[in-house]
Amino acid sequence: MKLIIGLGNPGKEYDKTRHNVGFLIADSFVEDNKWSKNEYAEYISGELETSKFIFIKPKIFMNISGKAVNHFMKYYKIDVKDILVIHDDLDLESGMFKLKHNSNSGGHNGIQSIIDSIGTNEFLRLKVGISKPKNQEASEFVLKKLPKKDILMLEKNQETFNNMIVDFITGVNAEDLMNKYN
Repeated sequence: MKLIIGLGNPGKEYDKTRHNVGFLIADSFVEDNKWSKNEYAEYISGELETSKFIFIKPKIFMNISGKAVNHFMKYYKIDVKDILVIHDDLDLESGMFKLKHNSNSGGHNGIQSIIDSIGTNEFLRLKVGISKPKNQEASEFVLKKLPKKDILMLEKNQETFNNMIVDFITGVNAEDLMNKYN
């Protein structure tokens, strides 16, 4: 079973903010399917070809999202190599993305929470650029609404994101995914 996590913050006030890029990509991938809910996350499980997956959007705040990841990992007995986390990244320009494996948090509190909760950084990440703030604290910047141009870039890249996710679910390993999409 593969576990795909779209990171973001719960609540209407955070809809379409920079920090919720992971939620936006998750919602676009699953389209009109209904999300189930538990105390940790909204989730959808499914099967592609012969590969099972569960897609989650933690419904606890970003900085403690590792609790949700840990819960689903343990409940479904998912190995760390079968995890893909989708999140915003200040160090990449808007419209850019990069797959990374086995790397530190880079100052991203949601990623650090996952590393702390599961005890390793050996999972795959899809980092989606939101650019660095100019004359603004990063903590304020990430909670601002995405500009229209950034939303359009996400929409333009969604087919590529979907292909990455499908490849991940159907068993393409991290190294081959990075070679194909980076």
